[in-house]
Formats: sequence, C-alpha cells, structure tokens
Amino acid sequence: MSSEDRRDTQSPGGGLRIGERFSMRGRRALVTGGSVSIGRVIALAFADAGADVAVHRSLAADTAFGKPDAGARTVEEIHARGGRAALIEADFEQPGEAARTVHAAADALGFVDVLVICASIQYRTPFDEITAEQIERQIQINFRASIELMQAALPAMKARGWGRVLTIGSINQTRPEPVLAVYAALKSAQHNLAINLARQYAPFGVTVNNLSPGLIATERNRWRRADAAQWAEIERESSPMGRAGTPEEIAGAALLFCSEAGSFITGADLQVTGGRHL
Repeated sequence: MSSEDRRDTQSPGGGLRIGERFSMRGRRALVTGGSVSIGRVIALAFADAGADVAVHRSLAADTAFGKPDAGARTVEEIHARGGRAALIEADFEQPGEAARTVHAAADALGFVDVLVICASIQYRTPFDEITAEQIERQIQINFRASIELMQAALPAMKARGWGRVLTIGSINQTRPEPVLAVYAALKSAQHNLAINLARQYAPFGVTVNNLSPGLIATERNRWRRADAAQWAEIERESSPMGRAGTPEEIAGAALLFCSEAGSFITGADLQVTGGRHL
C-alpha cells in the first residue's frame, strides 16, 4: 500500500466506498419545514439513506397550502420505508419555538447531529409597500429562528465531534427580485451567518453549508402554475435550462452536504439554479 493509500484510509470516511459515504445510517436529523416541497423531499431522502428524521412543520403554513395533513403523511412515508420519524409542530413566529423544536427532536430521537433549516416565508411585495408587520414576520421566521436553531443544536454537535448544518438559501441572495427585497436580504444574512459558523466549528468535526435553489416547483409558487402558458414563460426565463427545478433535484445536494460524503466541505454555497446564477 502506498503512502497516499494509507493517508486515504486514515482520513474521515477514507475506508468507505463512495456509495457508503452517502449513507446516513445512525444519524439523527431535524428538517425544519419538512412537511412539504423541498423540506419533505430532503426528509425522505435522509430516511432512504438510513437516518432517523424529526420533521418540523407549521400547521398554519400547511393549512394555507391546503395540506393540513402533510406533516403526518411525511412521517407515514418514512415509516413505510422502514425509518424512524417524529413530527414536531412549532410556529417559528413565536420566539423560543425554534429552540424548543431542537430539544423536542433530541428527546424524540436521542440526539440531533444533522440540522436542515428549510422553513421560511416570503411576501412578494414592492419595497415601498412592505408593511412593518411583514418585515418583522420575515425577520423572525427567516433569520432569528435560524439563530435559535443553531444555538440550540451546535453545542451538542461540537461535544459529539460530528455534525452537519445545512441552511436552505435562495438564488435571491445574489439575484434579488424587486418584490422580494426583504426576503433576499435575510437569505443573504443567513448565508453570512453560515460562513461565520462554518469557520468557528470546523475544528470540531461540524460543517455548516448553504444550498441556494433557483426556481423550484413548490407549494409556495403553486399559484403561479395555475396558468400553464404563463408558467411556461416564467420557466423559459428562469434559467439557461429553460425550466424550473423539482424538489427531488435539491435532495441529492442536501445528502452530499449532510453525509460523510461532504466531510471536507464547509462554508460552501451551492447554487442549484439550472444556471440562473451564471
């Protein structure tokens, strides 16, 4: 065996075949906003890879999408695949609920060593018409709750010597739309926070990364798909690929970041945009 081979087998995951490095067996994940769309598919992907998953949902948000049972159905799907799952209801508009969600997930699963921050809200409103209430709601749910979640989850990851945090950002960080000014600014703030924490926690086996989707066909933009011709035009203009992405096309990137396959990746921002960012 060469010295290079020896170094590889002694490095984290070095003795694993590439497929095995994407396994999440033994991992305990919390996915916020895990009942619908991108969060749901990430939760299912983690379960397929062997993780136990705590699915956070907001009943009010799911009901607004017309899917009040989405959280329970996601958990049922995980169970049907042979996985262990827990459903946690929390409204991140309420201070303290994000931290409580982490503690509830740890109680249900034993610990949390993977955190995906996917829950967020947005208002498509011209900047000079955004109300103080809309601004405050977005700040609380899209940023303060992210801080709460990471403050609650990171100390235990550091103590265990292994952890993964993945924040779900947006193409709007770098390509902000005029009607999403506050949303875009907060996604940029969350990304900046992820970079800061990635540097702090890298020595302790904990990675912190950001994943920035472009236009994805989700429950949030289902109303835009009601007019097929209009949606087709939106898709054509959305990226060089000329189409929207699907939540399933986000899940593979999340699995990379949150498994052993991503052990040497931290502080990254992966643009999953069909080339929109180019």
